[in-house]
Amino acid sequence: MLNIVKNNVTIIFDNLKGGAGVAIDILPDWLNNLDDEDVVFVKKFLLASGSLKEIADIYSVTYPTVRLRLDRLIQKIKIIEDNSNEPYISLIKRLAVSEKLDFGTAKILISEYKKMKKEID
Repeated sequence: MLNIVKNNVTIIFDNLKGGAGVAIDILPDWLNNLDDEDVVFVKKFLLASGSLKEIADIYSVTYPTVRLRLDRLIQKIKIIEDNSNEPYISLIKRLAVSEKLDFGTAKILISEYKKMKKEID
């Protein structure tokens, strides 16, 4: 079996009895750019038919905690899907949504970046 991955497309060549088989797996950018932990959460959420109460039981947390995590995950996906943002701005937003950077600092960085960019243009 041979796997080739390029631009989020995985092509699998598998030599089967009587001939070769080819499978193509295309992951959307929003899914490909999520952390493994987020992908597991999405899977559990889907398997629970979207029941936040059931997810709260699975993770042994409160309903509001699950709601907050889901809201942050939705924000991450929206940021990934927003192709209008420049890569730097998208990175800052992702860091803020992931709580690796506070929102106040993120706003300052984005604002200063836009000012610098205007001066250059």
